[in-house]
Amino acid sequence: MSSAGAGSRRPRRVWRPRPVQPDRNHQERDEDIPADMVAEESGPGAQNSPYQLRKKSLLSKRTVCPTRTSMEGASTSTTDNFGHRAKRPRVSGKGQDLSAPAEQYLQEKLPDEVVLKVFSYLLEQDLCRAACVCKRFSQLANDPILWKRLYMEVFEYTRPMMHPEAGKFFQINSEEHEQPNPWKDSFQQLYKGAHVKPGFAEHFCSNPERYKGRENMLYYDTIEDALGGVQEHHFDGLIFVHSGIYSDEWVYIESPITMIGAASGKVSDKVVIENTRDSTFVFMEGSEDAYVGYMTIRFNPDDKSAQHHNAHHCLEITVNCSPVVDHAVIRSTCTVGSAVCVSGQGACPSIRHCNISDCENVGLYITDHAEGVYEDNEISNNALAGIWVKNHGNPIIRRNHIHHGRDVGVFTFDHGMGYFESCNIHRNRIAGFEVKAYANPTVVRCEIHHGQTGGIYVHEKGRGQFIENKIYANNFAGVWITSNSDPTIRANAIFNGNQGGVYIFGDGRGLIEGNDIYGNALAGIQIRTNSCPIVRHNKIHDGQHGGIYVHEKGQGLIEENEVYSNTLAGVWVTTGSTPVLRKNRIHSGKQVGVYFYDNGHGVLEDNDIYNHMYSGVQIRTGSNPKIRRNKIWGGQNGGILVYNSGLGSIEDNEIFDNAMAGVWIKTDSNPTLRRNKIHDGRDGGICIFNGGRGLLEENDIFRNAQAGVLISTNSHPVLRKNRIFDGFAAGIEITNHATATLEGNQIFNNRFGGLFLASGVNVKMKDNKILNNQDAIEKAVSRGQCLYKISSYTSYPMHDFYRCHTCNTTDRNAICVNCIKKCHQGHDVEFIRHDRFFCDCGAGTLSNPCTLAGEPTHDTDTLYDSAPPIESNTLQHN
Repeated sequence: MSSAGAGSRRPRRVWRPRPVQPDRNHQERDEDIPADMVAEESGPGAQNSPYQLRKKSLLSKRTVCPTRTSMEGASTSTTDNFGHRAKRPRVSGKGQDLSAPAEQYLQEKLPDEVVLKVFSYLLEQDLCRAACVCKRFSQLANDPILWKRLYMEVFEYTRPMMHPEAGKFFQINSEEHEQPNPWKDSFQQLYKGAHVKPGFAEHFCSNPERYKGRENMLYYDTIEDALGGVQEHHFDGLIFVHSGIYSDEWVYIESPITMIGAASGKVSDKVVIENTRDSTFVFMEGSEDAYVGYMTIRFNPDDKSAQHHNAHHCLEITVNCSPVVDHAVIRSTCTVGSAVCVSGQGACPSIRHCNISDCENVGLYITDHAEGVYEDNEISNNALAGIWVKNHGNPIIRRNHIHHGRDVGVFTFDHGMGYFESCNIHRNRIAGFEVKAYANPTVVRCEIHHGQTGGIYVHEKGRGQFIENKIYANNFAGVWITSNSDPTIRANAIFNGNQGGVYIFGDGRGLIEGNDIYGNALAGIQIRTNSCPIVRHNKIHDGQHGGIYVHEKGQGLIEENEVYSNTLAGVWVTTGSTPVLRKNRIHSGKQVGVYFYDNGHGVLEDNDIYNHMYSGVQIRTGSNPKIRRNKIWGGQNGGILVYNSGLGSIEDNEIFDNAMAGVWIKTDSNPTLRRNKIHDGRDGGICIFNGGRGLLEENDIFRNAQAGVLISTNSHPVLRKNRIFDGFAAGIEITNHATATLEGNQIFNNRFGGLFLASGVNVKMKDNKILNNQDAIEKAVSRGQCLYKISSYTSYPMHDFYRCHTCNTTDRNAICVNCIKKCHQGHDVEFIRHDRFFCDCGAGTLSNPCTLAGEPTHDTDTLYDSAPPIESNTLQHN
């Protein structure tokens, strides 16, 4: 793609004819007329006819008005000769009186329609001179219709082309212009210049009388001739290229010329400059401040793939030049090179309002330290990237529409840079924006969407800053970061992707900060394969999958994010991953808050984890995270669930107000819980069952609705130096063939009692203090009350469990000792065991009503354990 050879190419020297101008012989004869003849025409002898007018042949350059009018002052075309004839000095004699019939008739009585008809035969300078006669002529000579006719005859434009300053042209609607006559204003601004069109020179040469007075306008048949005229100082460099197709001209620009298309309707479609052998336009050193606009520029080689075209481009801008290219349509059918190539130190063009589309190669290529400003361009349907930035190229690219490319939208690589702002990049076949090989662009407030693959792809040590963009509805991830790349992704909205939001893999890094990531089909952020980003201050919510997914030895610092309302887990950590999650708010999920599984590790600290439909935290299958100083609350299931051989160090957390147990330990799991506060649960404090183990040390467990610690079904934990108090049921209950080691615990002020052991339970106990419990069960038994009175069907006090054969009860129906004595007196009863139950007799579920209890509750069953927690089915959605 190199264009280094362009800087050394010089334009072909061809014979250039001198500009052709109208015949000036008549004017020269006018200038030879004595001054007294001018005076005579206004004398008394001229009053014989009211229609006596001064012949146009008497107008001479020597009578140019020294006072400049509003027709003067254009930046590229001064109008010293585009003005007014000097007022003739009055000649003594009564024929000069204002009441003279001829002048009075012309100035006051001749109808406007007649004056306008006369004025319609005048050219622009004659109109300006007529405007100097009197106030009425001034008004009529400035009629917009007169000037529109003249304007379109010269420039062809059907709307005024305004030229307020160098390098700036734009068309307006005449009805909306703030001045009353935009046609005249534009004529003034564009007056001096050369006009190019095949046959122009001959046409003007053969009609000298028709175009007399336009001495400031030069006429050329070819663009090469006009450029030669600039080099030979025939005019100041304003060139109008009129409608037509100009083929295989050598357009090498090495001076600050202005070249603009001139045609009716849509100008750029009717002025076409093309080349089949060489770069169509080449801007070379010396073309600083040149302007080219309002035309179609094409490179259309006969052999579109030949390698000898590899240094040729449709438009080429080389070192040390800063032209303006404006409102151009740029096309290239060559399969190598690019449509526009800007290369070399000091190459700094302004390219704006251009259409670079349907090319068989790269659209815009900026390389080798080139810069420039590229604004409001349409770049679409190119075979390769819409824009390439390479080798320290550093452009400013604003408000471009880059879409429907057959490759990537924007590709920055090999140390390419650039500032991209407010661009609309969409529906490209590969990524909307690709960064590779130490490239470091800044992308701000762009929309990158509906890509057929991803939105942004940063790889192979790419960098870049992506700030305040909207990235949405891409088929793959909104942002991909891989292979040691380290971009900054800040304050973007990344949403509604057909896969994930941000995907970091293959040793990727990056700062992912302050983004709003939502509504994506897969995880909002995915980190895998040794990647280690910093993820902070993001909102990750309402995903159709999970929030953050860290797997396959993923790492990263994940802090101060808000992760909420996702369909699956708020955060997943799995397969050897070790992230640090700190100070996040993870809440309102439809499953688990944070889920460690399949050897997921890492640190979870200082987070708020609340209001999930499942557990706040789940740990399973060999996972061993460090969970400390978190607040885990408001879950519709448990606080922390450790199961299926899960491990974990759970320290200094506050776990409260969960609908089920604060901590569940089950199925051969063996975590360590230290210094946690587990309180105000709507079920138990800690529930250990199905072979669960664990070390529970120095925890405060209080104000829970069920047992502070429930140990069941072959479990064997160690409880050491815990305080279990102020519970609304028992302090510790051990049942169902479980065992435990209890050392140095304090168990006090629990409603049902301190420690309850079911039949067949053996416990190792040492130095425990069980004191000042309310012992509500013993007191109810001693008072002869039904135990249902103190438990209802929501608690399971541990006491003697009976059944009644007479009433045909089963092992699932429990009857307390007082109901046996009172309600089932004389029946065939059987003692089952000492265990947890509520009384079915008092609950009203047996055939005979209880005589000790109140109204029945219609509960039908007694459960020996609290309801089990819901395990995450996240794996079903992987």
